[in-house]
Amino acid sequence: MDDITSLELKQKLDNGESFVFIDVREPYEYAEYNLGAQLIPLGDLISKVPELLVHKDDEIVIHCKSGGRSAAAKITLTQLGFTKVRNLLGGVMEYRMIAAE
Repeated sequence: MDDITSLELKQKLDNGESFVFIDVREPYEYAEYNLGAQLIPLGDLISKVPELLVHKDDEIVIHCKSGGRSAAAKITLTQLGFTKVRNLLGGVMEYRMIAAE
């Protein structure tokens, strides 16, 4: 599935759309600034897969600080059979600029 831009994500959040939203940053990053996503640090992702299996065919949006860790998470979940995983391009850094406008 195609990745998602900050503008697209902001619209989804503003419209209250339903999707699984995961933040793969570390707890200290999440505490500093978060978008309301479920925190699952990248290093813990594999151990959380059994809990996520109920969402195997649901839209999942993953983000991190700049898009690198979330891109890795997308690859991991896609390889495990998740069908609608999207990475937030530019991560929280880009989202913050869009949200401030």
